[in-house]
Amino acid sequence: MTDTLDLVDRLITAIEAGDIDGVAACYSPAVTVWANFDGEAKDLDASLRVLGWLVGATTSRRYEVTRRIEIEGGALQQHVLHATVDKTGKSISMTECLVMRIDEGVITHIDEYLDAAVMTPAFAAD
Repeated sequence: MTDTLDLVDRLITAIEAGDIDGVAACYSPAVTVWANFDGEAKDLDASLRVLGWLVGATTSRRYEVTRRIEIEGGALQQHVLHATVDKTGKSISMTECLVMRIDEGVITHIDEYLDAAVMTPAFAAD
């Protein structure tokens, strides 16, 4: 595995484990994370807050990686995020794509593509 793909693996493993400090160690302090569903780029603190929310709202997270390749200047990963929502016990399976820029061994930017509406029913009480 290349250093680039090893970094992506460490990122995903940290998220699965709920290790926000581990996620932060994969990011540049100046990282930006853009998501298609809101069109906004989040800085390091905002990105870690979003991941902290995800970790706090779910009892388990597992990434089914369907594609992970090194591309010029970074990596691309397609996956299905499987998670169980803490309050409802419902499961989600959300297809996502991450396009990551990597420089000097850290992630400097992520473009995240997902359908956030997939999560809504799992968080709704019956």
